[in-house]
Amino acid sequence: MPAASRRGIVALVCSRALRGAVGVCVVLLVAAGIGLAHFIASLGPLDLAQVEERSIVVSDREGRLLRAFTTPQGRWRLPVGVDDVDPRFITLLTAYEDRRFRSHFGIDVLAMMRAAAQVVLNGRVVSGGSTLTMQVARLLEPREERDLAAKLRQAVRAVQLERRFDKDTILGFYLTMAPYGGNLEGIRAASLAYFGKEPKRLSLAEAALLVALPQSPETRRPDRFPEAARAARDRVLARALVQGEITDAEAQAAREAPVPTGRQRVPVLAPHLAEAVVRAAPGRREHRLTLDARLQARLEDLARETAERVDPRASAAIIAIDNSSGAVRAYVGAADYFSAERAGAVDAVLAVRSPGSALKPFIYALAFESGLAHPETVLDDRPSRYGIYQPKNFDLTFQGTVTARHALQLSLNVPAVELLSEIGPVRLLARLRAAGADIVLPKDSAPGLAIGLGGVGVRLFDLARLYAAFARGGVVPTLWWQDGAAPAGEGPRLTEPVAAWYVADVLRGAPAPQNGLPGLIAYKTGTSYGYRDAWAIGFDRRTTIAVWVGRPDGAAVPGLVARQVAAPMLFEAFARRGGVSEPVPEPPGVIHATTASLPPPLRHLRKDVPKTVAAVAQAPLRIAFPPDGARVDLGLSEGGGAPLALKASGGSPPFLWYVNGAPLGPHSPRREATWEADGRGFARVTVVDGRGATDSVTVRVE
Repeated sequence: MPAASRRGIVALVCSRALRGAVGVCVVLLVAAGIGLAHFIASLGPLDLAQVEERSIVVSDREGRLLRAFTTPQGRWRLPVGVDDVDPRFITLLTAYEDRRFRSHFGIDVLAMMRAAAQVVLNGRVVSGGSTLTMQVARLLEPREERDLAAKLRQAVRAVQLERRFDKDTILGFYLTMAPYGGNLEGIRAASLAYFGKEPKRLSLAEAALLVALPQSPETRRPDRFPEAARAARDRVLARALVQGEITDAEAQAAREAPVPTGRQRVPVLAPHLAEAVVRAAPGRREHRLTLDARLQARLEDLARETAERVDPRASAAIIAIDNSSGAVRAYVGAADYFSAERAGAVDAVLAVRSPGSALKPFIYALAFESGLAHPETVLDDRPSRYGIYQPKNFDLTFQGTVTARHALQLSLNVPAVELLSEIGPVRLLARLRAAGADIVLPKDSAPGLAIGLGGVGVRLFDLARLYAAFARGGVVPTLWWQDGAAPAGEGPRLTEPVAAWYVADVLRGAPAPQNGLPGLIAYKTGTSYGYRDAWAIGFDRRTTIAVWVGRPDGAAVPGLVARQVAAPMLFEAFARRGGVSEPVPEPPGVIHATTASLPPPLRHLRKDVPKTVAAVAQAPLRIAFPPDGARVDLGLSEGGGAPLALKASGGSPPFLWYVNGAPLGPHSPRREATWEADGRGFARVTVVDGRGATDSVTVRVE
């Protein structure tokens, strides 16, 4: 056969073979495409449930972490984005894990080819070909398999992620979910646990360690395997050095840095308030409060230090308020939240306790407002009697003639009761309640003169609000602690601006404790009966701080005197707040005068017959009917019932009657009243006269 013919036959055969091969390839590619399409369809939609499963976090007004809560699975996984992480970490991460992260479409073909070649040449895996996006895909859909199908699944998901999200969002997924050993997930939880700080500013050594850990989080945990962690960190540094990302000097310094060998506690600041806001909105993952994390930490330390000096079972509470807005800047509910001995779970800011003398400034505010007195009005600090009630000063001595200014600054009891007898305890109680304070009277009792010296219950929360009114021209702030939830409009008015300023000016001159400078802040203390509670509340132009010290179970603490315990704590709280304390600005209408230059009606509270003499001469207030312990048949068992007649003897009008703590009507000059019983049973009947004297009986109506 001629050569030309043979060549033609060969060409024909080759042509047919080539076409056959091409056809086979096309068939295979079509089959592969169909198979891939079926495989992709079998995967279903991209599931982002894993990245949504995050810890609930509570942060302060600037985003600093106050408290975080583990996920339902018990993991620490805190929200974090690229902007929340040190740029050096991002540089090391991409240099070590995925150099072409910013340019590939989810799959780095060059890296996968390199990894395949290394397997062929070395017979084992030398380096992986997974991109950061593929690692995110694995974290989103965690599986035990490590076969080719699993890799293909990750590659498909990676492409889907790249088509749906930008690079920073994908990187944020990795930063949130990457494992760091134990129950730590995400760089933020790891940075807080291993370094005690946010990942915003990391050293080179810290950043390199956090890059290395997710590769084998359990075998490289620095708290268990510090040497393995160190070796992994140094490999990251070596890679960064080869790639020119760091210098020799930087690498050497980083290699010499120590590796942490333990875990630190994730911040637990303002735990009581944090729990309250989380309970109030259980569906929210992130809560931002008005607190200042730095001030909160300082005051929590102060509360713990104070309680430890006082008693093994003592606790302490502090609340700090921004006077201009009413925003809560610090909220310390207990001295040690985790201490069972100190009942740390009890939120003492909201506990009802006896305020001692801490209510006296409100008596003086009403006296100033009504024109009854001025700070330079002369009062008498001498033995006095109001019915059967005979007030005494804390030190059991008397000062004689004093001005209202000095009486309040020295916290004298007798002048305060004298003013309250003129104002009326019911009026004081009504004013405090109208201002929003939850004032609690003892069970089955009516307001008497003793309320001015602490014979009621009040919360630290409410006392702080009331005192803040003195710095705000008499207007009580509406406190708020959720950032962005500021109340609209003004709060209730406690007193008029001039009266508020008089009180602030007087309290600014109160003797300071040994650790404080005089005239620094306006403040008042209060010690409850039996040394159970020590209070101190102070304010300047911009901040009000209230502190309480005592035992949560209400037991007495020997030597617990507010001036010796709570006052130094208050002044230290202002020192830890920092800044200069400015006095409250003076409003128009203030009268600057001495006692002698005051208008005559304001020079002395008493004018004619001393009230002490009148009080002694007056017959004591008594309930004449019904007698104590009586059983009175009103015909209630027959479905009807007559009213119960009430009658008092002695005392000074006007009179106010209470049954079971509820007033029967307004003040009346008459000593008689009636009560319509709503059913059979016991009733507590109380009468209060114009001087604040009280008498009570318990009867059974039938």
